[in-house]
Amino acid sequence: MPTQTLPAPGAADGTRRRRRAPRAWLGTLPLLVFAGLCFGLPVGALLYGAVTHKEPGRATSLTGENITTTLQGPYLNSLAGSVELSALTALVGTVLGMLIAQAVVTSRGGALRESVLTASGVLANFGGIPLAFAFVATLGISGVVTQLVHLDSLGWNLYSFTGLSVIYLYFLVPLMVLISVPALDGLRPQWREAAQNAGATDGQFWRHVGLPVLAPTLLGGFVLLFGSAFAAYATAAALVGGSVPLVTLKIADALSGNVQVGQENVALALSLDMIVIAGLVMAVYLPLQRRSTRWLH
Repeated sequence: MPTQTLPAPGAADGTRRRRRAPRAWLGTLPLLVFAGLCFGLPVGALLYGAVTHKEPGRATSLTGENITTTLQGPYLNSLAGSVELSALTALVGTVLGMLIAQAVVTSRGGALRESVLTASGVLANFGGIPLAFAFVATLGISGVVTQLVHLDSLGWNLYSFTGLSVIYLYFLVPLMVLISVPALDGLRPQWREAAQNAGATDGQFWRHVGLPVLAPTLLGGFVLLFGSAFAAYATAAALVGGSVPLVTLKIADALSGNVQVGQENVALALSLDMIVIAGLVMAVYLPLQRRSTRWLH
């Protein structure tokens, strides 16, 4: 009587996985098409405009002049101003957000936790012209709080680098709270109990256990806040105009011909500079986020 040889279980699983692989790629096809149309084409057009130059009556030619122009004079100052403003607000937002998140995590009231997280979710997405108008009505020259507390006598000026930093913190701090709370929840109570049993104080626990574990989250949050502040435009445009050099405002001026006509390709080169800086930021953020996730789960 003939016998039938059955395939090994591992070989059968491998065959099924190979059959499913093309289907999995087909499932991601809409996402790839969407990403290619919405991100790939604009980036390609931006890159092409940043490295080309066209004069009336002549063919388009490759050039590095646009990128060189963005790295000198007022354009370089705007890049430096954006980096300075973003780094400062990201640093302050990281510290304040982490402190607020720690207070939320250690609070016993569930209602307080839900209220703070809900408010953070709303405020983290509150920006643009409405945010600028709210601050003008509150802390502007004729704002309610300015007149009530006489902030102008203290040298307060909303339409300055300091004023813009305060506004940015309004949505960066809630964003950091949302980032920090899950990480603080991941700190296991057994670690604190073990430290206390070993005679460690709260300061020693945070210095030797808490902060090293949370360091990837803190650095990742800082990077994310930096990127959010670096790309902000509408609030700064409505509030400070050109009084504070920012790269997003320079791009708008170059595209609209507000200062000099024919600088559209320079604006594209500035945008390319921003993409490079954002890429560097994400290159730092993603490994830190993966390490934080591996430690806390």
